[in-house]
Amino acid sequence: MRQNVLIGLALLAGLWLARNLYVIFLGLPDEAAQGAIYRIMFFHVPSWFTCFTAFFVAGISSMLYLGKKSTMYDTLAVSAVEVGVVFTIIGLVTGSIWGRIIWGIWWTWDPRLTWALITCIVYSGYLMLRRAIDDPTARAKNSAVLCIFAFASVVITYKAIDWWRTQHPGPVLSIRTGGGNMDPAMEAMLFSNWGALLLLCIVLVAVRMKQEDTSREVESLRRYAHAA
Repeated sequence: MRQNVLIGLALLAGLWLARNLYVIFLGLPDEAAQGAIYRIMFFHVPSWFTCFTAFFVAGISSMLYLGKKSTMYDTLAVSAVEVGVVFTIIGLVTGSIWGRIIWGIWWTWDPRLTWALITCIVYSGYLMLRRAIDDPTARAKNSAVLCIFAFASVVITYKAIDWWRTQHPGPVLSIRTGGGNMDPAMEAMLFSNWGALLLLCIVLVAVRMKQEDTSREVESLRRYAHAA
């Protein structure tokens, strides 16, 4: 039953993305100042929203693990972080491609870009920490603490363009303070693509949770065999 639900959600996410791609490339006109390259924003911005959501879920799950000691919350946390890191990398890569066309450079040490990279490094460090600790309880506990504190980098990344006005474009979405100058049709498509990516993220996290549970079972059997 669970597998059928995941397959159904995956198909829905695929169809949603296909529909969005059609509208993005064939339905929406070029942006006046940026031309065709602005379309990468329909993947760049939603990827960041998606990874921020995944890291938020991981942080809440980590706090619940510390309070209830249930491995389910630790499994959800690590699965959400793994998928979140993937979307973080997508955000960094698509942003660099946009910057190369618009700014003429692949990378600049703008505060938001810098903190975005720090966020990716911090959560990659979380995954490395888990591999460095053999004891399951110690691994889950230490990882949970790091995951909670790591979310500070997400907050700083999100607020960077409000705190430091440098090269990165300011807010353009109507939900942001000082934003709202984006065409309504383009903004609607941006949120639609975020919905599709978020649904895909949920599917990937669910798959990773199943894999993590299997890995825990194998690890438990291996420890039992060694003890015997």
